[in-house]
Amino acid sequence: MKFAPGYRRFALPAFVGAALASFVFPPLGAVLLAVGAFVLWFFRDPERSPPDEPGVVSPADGHVSVIRVEDGRVRVGVFMNVTDVHVNRAPVSGAVRTVTHRPGAHKPAFSKDSDRNERVDIEVADERDGEYEVSLIAGAFARRIHSYVAPGDELVRGQKLGHIDFGSRADVLLPPEYGSEDVIVEKGESVRAGETVLARRE
Repeated sequence: MKFAPGYRRFALPAFVGAALASFVFPPLGAVLLAVGAFVLWFFRDPERSPPDEPGVVSPADGHVSVIRVEDGRVRVGVFMNVTDVHVNRAPVSGAVRTVTHRPGAHKPAFSKDSDRNERVDIEVADERDGEYEVSLIAGAFARRIHSYVAPGDELVRGQKLGHIDFGSRADVLLPPEYGSEDVIVEKGESVRAGETVLARRE
């Protein structure tokens, strides 16, 4: 099993503490061992393969929490709860134009106020599908967003974009060519990063 970068800074102290506590207070050692195991499980990074069918794939594992139109563009958001894989992936191939960090609040990612949360916006341009944007949005417990890409990088559909430590939502602002009628998922639907098609043009 692969793990997302940064797992050691959380898992290692828990495992070291568990080893030391096992000699002094075994119950505490067991708790710290469980914490370390949870961290490894949370940072898991399984392999994913984009489907053969065309379309915009989900940037995250989780449940669709947002489908709305903003200034003529369709936004689809995926809420990641604690049981979901938190590695995010490119919905469409293209070249990274900008990567912008925006400081903000840490409201629950499923609330309307989360639009003002800390986030990283990744703008991508594709020759066929046009421009789109992925937003990695921190939640109530997330305190660090990790981007794996930089301006000028060439992405392929389903490639890893980044991850959020213990948080919480990933949105894709669809290319202008896509309309609401092209979205093929519904709110509450379970999706998988890099595999589930969110929108497809006929």
